[in-house]
Amino acid sequence: MAADLNHTVVHASDRTASAHFLAGILGLEVGAPLGPFLPVDTGNGVTLDFYAADGPIASQHYAFLVPDEEFDTMIGRLEAAGVTYYADPHHNEPGRTNSLFGGRGAYFEDPDGHNMEIITRPYARPA
Repeated sequence: MAADLNHTVVHASDRTASAHFLAGILGLEVGAPLGPFLPVDTGNGVTLDFYAADGPIASQHYAFLVPDEEFDTMIGRLEAAGVTYYADPHHNEPGRTNSLFGGRGAYFEDPDGHNMEIITRPYARPA
């Protein structure tokens, strides 16, 4: 049996700003609101449902497998938006990308401090 992730809620102080920020960086579309949620369809059947939360927002990590040919475009969008990207998840290597698992990757923060990651190769899992 398999269980596919269908959607997850992303808490945001401003759901519209956060959804449009991420969609803009990744080259995706923001969908029509569904109740309190503003969806961004990632293209593989998973939807990020941005939700305007009251109170402090706990930082979460979201990683996106992106086509290698789109990676530089996404880095360019981050630079154009004035968003610093990093080679590492702890944000110690600004303005650099990594080459983990034979691909390329970078980390950046969304408007609420979620640690976003773009990678061109999935991480190797131990057998």
